[in-house]
Amino acid sequence: MQTNKLTGILGFPVSPFDKNGALDEHALHRNITFLIEEGLEAIFVACGAGEFHAISKAEYGAILDVAVDATQKRVPLYTGVGGNIQDALSFARLSEEKGADGYLILPPYLINGEQNGLRAYLSAIIESTSLHAIVYQRDNAVLEGDTLESLLVYPQLVGLKDGIGNMEQNIEFTQRFGERLLWLNGMPMAELTMPAYWPIGFHSYSSAISNYIPHISRCFFEALKRGDHEAVRTLYKDVLLPINVIRRQKKGYAVSLIKAGMEIVGLPVQEHVRAPLVPVEKSHYKQLAQILENAHKKYPRNHISL
Repeated sequence: MQTNKLTGILGFPVSPFDKNGALDEHALHRNITFLIEEGLEAIFVACGAGEFHAISKAEYGAILDVAVDATQKRVPLYTGVGGNIQDALSFARLSEEKGADGYLILPPYLINGEQNGLRAYLSAIIESTSLHAIVYQRDNAVLEGDTLESLLVYPQLVGLKDGIGNMEQNIEFTQRFGERLLWLNGMPMAELTMPAYWPIGFHSYSSAISNYIPHISRCFFEALKRGDHEAVRTLYKDVLLPINVIRRQKKGYAVSLIKAGMEIVGLPVQEHVRAPLVPVEKSHYKQLAQILENAHKKYPRNHISL
């Protein structure tokens, strides 16, 4: 897979669970297919939105099998790897074995390490396979410039996804390392920060709302790229900011609100999430349903002008 395909809107499917808490492989296949049909440029499974923290190794393998079958090499397929170093290495090798194109390296488990420790963690994973690797900067995994530069010896390292929001550092990174890496915006509700990220070279982002209103994500991104500030402001007012108000009400809504939105629009996903996440409260669910009803009336899926 060409890494230059990792531009634009990236799909991060959830891991659907049935009423008994089991992985719903049929729903996952349908949801991945939906994202590809909607034009998302890549698929990332078993990452944060996919509740990486809560799935077993057997489920991880099943998710990969479903994703490989659903994508059929039409778009790049990435997985999430992380946690403790032994599990991270195991997941990376399994990703290679099952035919993924690369992986997103999530933060190490619990520990706030020194830069040389973080480098050792990332290096061990990157050099364990020939797959493309993207480093996810967030939580307890925050790189300094020299640490990132030291990792560039690995040709497998193709990108950095930022979930911190330190724009001074992001400008330093993009100016210092330029086109050596792909730059991905991984902030929560990334549409809200893309106007700041786009001009400095972050031309790709993970979109939570693309799981249920991908045409809105596309409408927003195309307006941003062409400099249509009025269209961007209108989408913020009508859809993006109201959803974000709900997302910020509870910890974990970054995942459970996606599942609620998918259920509301009729995709085969139930609201079930695994502890310690909690489902969306009924009042918030109703608010989201109203926002989505209004959004579909004003921005009908088949009549969006890009």
